[in-house]
Amino acid sequence: MGWIRRTKRSYLFFAFVLSFAGVLNASEALNVFIRDDVLADYQRFVGERDVTKITDFSGQYLRRDVVDMVIAQQALQKGGFDKAFIFTPGFVSFRESNLLEKGEQLLHFDSYWKADLENKGRLLFISEPVIQKGQYFAGIYHGIDNQKVKQLKEEQGLTQLTSVSNPKWQTDWQTLESLPLKQLYAEPDWMSQARMVSKGWVDFMLMPLMPKLDNRFVLEDVELIANEHLVVLLNDSRHFAVSRLHPEGERAFAALQKGLAILREQGRITSAYQQAGLIPDLKKYQVVNPTQELR
Repeated sequence: MGWIRRTKRSYLFFAFVLSFAGVLNASEALNVFIRDDVLADYQRFVGERDVTKITDFSGQYLRRDVVDMVIAQQALQKGGFDKAFIFTPGFVSFRESNLLEKGEQLLHFDSYWKADLENKGRLLFISEPVIQKGQYFAGIYHGIDNQKVKQLKEEQGLTQLTSVSNPKWQTDWQTLESLPLKQLYAEPDWMSQARMVSKGWVDFMLMPLMPKLDNRFVLEDVELIANEHLVVLLNDSRHFAVSRLHPEGERAFAALQKGLAILREQGRITSAYQQAGLIPDLKKYQVVNPTQELR
């Protein structure tokens, strides 16, 4: 079995300072909140390497959030944005954008679904996609003792299963609504969803595949693992969001767009997600909703 991540929630005054190039004054650095379990995996993956020069995404600790962080920083650097960042851990929702909308944080290093951003163009700059529509497949994650989901091998079995998500997450919610589920529960908090599934109160939830971690998620009292046979198409594109109200917003967005175009032309964006196993080999899985379209 591969390494299993175990970390405790931390709200300590800890900061991880990254400089893109040269020595930058830490007082000029921009604070970015990162979910603490994501930051832990990011630090383990990057180690002592220069994040802007990483091209090998085949190591451990990789997950979609970590690849997002690396790609965003590489794009900013290639686009000419030279500010340093302070990464501050905190158990914030990976869908939370209030800090950006208020101009209190420059950007999130966690990408967003296009559907979740379309009505926020007045407050947020929206980047070109890092994951194209039709590329993203989620795992069906269940509690380790849930034999019904573990043994699931075809779509018809979903009629006996329950799932949970947040109705505000349009791509996830609409996708789950399209599946022939026994019941779909609404829960706004992501960690509460994970606990519901881990305890067996709900059968499964959708999460990114984590092949470098054996598609297993462990955090505090939660332990989940993905079904080995099925994946679900989340038929939307993913984008970075930059605050329009932040003083550095316009400059950072221009650099991000320029850098993403360079990385895309070099083939490095798709390659990164493929190397990490986040764009899966569909010869190994059955897609339960291959033709699903969002409303």
